[in-house]
Formats: sequence, structure tokens, C-alpha cells
Amino acid sequence: MAFEVTFELKESDLDHFRDVMRKAQDGAEKLSEQEILANAKKLSQSINVELPLFVSERLQKLETLVSMIEDSEWQIPEEAKTDVLSALAYFSDPEDLVPDHIPVLGFLDDAIMIELVVAELKEDINAFIDFCAYREREEARRDTSVTRDEWLDAKRRELHSRMRNKRRGLHRGGSSFRSIF
Repeated sequence: MAFEVTFELKESDLDHFRDVMRKAQDGAEKLSEQEILANAKKLSQSINVELPLFVSERLQKLETLVSMIEDSEWQIPEEAKTDVLSALAYFSDPEDLVPDHIPVLGFLDDAIMIELVVAELKEDINAFIDFCAYREREEARRDTSVTRDEWLDAKRRELHSRMRNKRRGLHRGGSSFRSIF
């Protein structure tokens, strides 16, 4: 038997998560990019307990955020990279809202934070996913009239431009959680 739980986060709830994120970011300032990425990977890969689907699906999204930084062919723009690393900083804090060692509920706060971050970075994530799909399709085509670097560069520039344009639109009045960055 499945049991569904639905809840709504009000602005005051989001303020609480923003504050928690800012504290985690402040605490992670002394960490290197590699340490932040390693901590996020550790969270998403070292979980050896059965988790609710809601949590495990969000942890997979965490892996996408890490891949955005580590994919050398994506060449994530600096502003987006800063936002992703700032978001991942939360997962470097061993003392997050609900301690991870508590069965079932321990990763609930992480899942909620991932959901908020993914909503904030939706356009960046979609552009990265589009790039990966394009790269896979083009690799299968084997068109020799253009080099791999040329076709990747053209698509990357197009998607980076799309990300910049979407960011400008968000900063002009869209309501979002982005204020944490």
C-alpha cells in the first residue's frame, strides 16, 4: 500500500530554507571546489539504505548537478558554475536540518533542498541535459565534415546563450528561490 504526503512551502518556509542554505554556504567557504563536489558525490553514492522514492529521485538530480561541473566538454559558464557550487555547498554540512542517520526521514531535508535548488537551476540543468543528448546523437552520426570540437562548440555556445537569456529574465522579476545565490 502506498501512502502519499503532500505539503506546501510558504514564503516563510522558503525563508527558512534560504537561511539554512546561506549558513551552509558560509560554512563551505573554506572548502575547495573538489571538496564540495566530493561531499555531494558522497551523499548521492554512499547511501546503502532503501530510501523513499521521493528521496532517491532527488539524490539522482544531485548527481546531475555534479556532472554539470565535472563535464569538461560542457564548459559551464562561470556564473552558472558559481550557482551550482553554492547549491552543492549545503550537502557539505554534516549538521543539516535532519541528521542523515535517522532512518527514512534523515534525507528528507536534503531531498527538499535538492528540489528547491533544481527548480532554481532548471534552465541551466535543461541546457546541460540538451547538450548531453546532442553530444550522444552527434557521436552516432559520424559526420566527418566537421570536427567533434566544432560541433560541440557550436551547440555549447547556443545553449550557454539560452541560459544567459533565461537568467536575465529571472532576474527581471521572476519569483524564485535564486536569492540564495
